[in-house]
Amino acid sequence: MAYDERLAARVRSAMARRRGVAEKKMFGGVGFLLGGNMCCGVWKEFLIARIGPGAYDDALEQTDVQQFDITGRPMRGWVMVGPEAVRAEGDLRSWVQQCITFTRSLPAKSA
Repeated sequence: MAYDERLAARVRSAMARRRGVAEKKMFGGVGFLLGGNMCCGVWKEFLIARIGPGAYDDALEQTDVQQFDITGRPMRGWVMVGPEAVRAEGDLRSWVQQCITFTRSLPAKSA
């Protein structure tokens, strides 16, 4: 399984109508960029959430959330959110909004 197409469609819907959103195939999945910065993505059955270092430890305390580590080197400020944690639409949208909020705090990258 490359990545969950249904989850990607749900993320795409949650990101709709926002300025500066781009979608890019990456790391065997799909990434969603905002202002040129990686915001969130889908890898296998996981939502990859860029939440920032300040929210990282609290996020890891939640059920079905783990470190983002697909290369053997965990990335602080990023988590992998499992299917149970995003089954409800409101839960997915909450994670995506958290990603958007953090990513908007970063300087935009030029194309």
